[in-house]
Amino acid sequence: MTYVILHALAPIFVIMILGFYAGKAKMVDNQNVSLLNIFVMDFALPAALFAATVQTPWAGIVEQSPLILVLVLAMWITYAAIYFICTKVFKKSAQDAAVLTLTVALPNYAALGLPILSSVMGDAPSTSLSVAVSIACGSVLMTPFCLLILEREKARLSGENQGSSLALLPVLMWRSVKKPIVWAPLLGVILAAFGIKMPEIFLASIKPLGLSATASALFLTGVILSARKLKINGPVLLSCVAKNLIQPFIAWGLVLAFGLSGQVAVTAILMIALSAGFFGIVFGNRFGVQSPDAEASLLISSVLCIVTLPLFISLTAALH
Repeated sequence: MTYVILHALAPIFVIMILGFYAGKAKMVDNQNVSLLNIFVMDFALPAALFAATVQTPWAGIVEQSPLILVLVLAMWITYAAIYFICTKVFKKSAQDAAVLTLTVALPNYAALGLPILSSVMGDAPSTSLSVAVSIACGSVLMTPFCLLILEREKARLSGENQGSSLALLPVLMWRSVKKPIVWAPLLGVILAAFGIKMPEIFLASIKPLGLSATASALFLTGVILSARKLKINGPVLLSCVAKNLIQPFIAWGLVLAFGLSGQVAVTAILMIALSAGFFGIVFGNRFGVQSPDAEASLLISSVLCIVTLPLFISLTAALH
């Protein structure tokens, strides 16, 4: 099992190392990654998320509603708690806290979900469906929180935020929804709900773009990391413990509270037990927000996952 986890994590480290090397060697300008960020945020990731959601049968999504409930609540609880602690205890800015909390609260479903879940549950269609549903939950129900905060602070710094945040909420929501990273997966879910199937030629056309999403996002993360110095402090330690240990136990508590068992219970806990994701860092960079703590948390969480993930795989064996 450890080999399976290492096999799944290896591409993450290798691609980030390549990006790190490209930045350090000045092959890529690590101080100006706006073009690469546009490709990742406006094209590659939206294409991947749209393809994943539009091809997910609506009946399958409905059947996975217990999984969706646990995933969403575990992510929301973690996001709210970490954001509160970062802003109130560690006195972080709202933008920095938003980027760090999204990094912690949203697991790396895209890169790790399928290889890890397949090794435990087998290569059944239900496994792929669970991963697709998890990705949809993260993109549709988690990322808008971070975008709303980033848009709000951007408006405040530019002098637009003269009224209350509540009064500006419709404007901020519209700005967030207009971004491809939000409307693409949302459109996929809506089309799936109405049973509208996209032409095969269209899906085949965007498939190469979608396949490049995870690799390009990880490469971009490596380039961003090459311009920083890794620092371990209170927020980083809290984030790693919360991501790798506390959040999976939150999911386990929700599983028990809802009386879930079997495959859905194991899937929910293991998907939440995955390491931190790269969405927060990529989002922050798009808004000019640098969060060294989020970057350090991503690296350390990925390393710790080699130990913590086998732990939760062993603990959940009794739930099968």
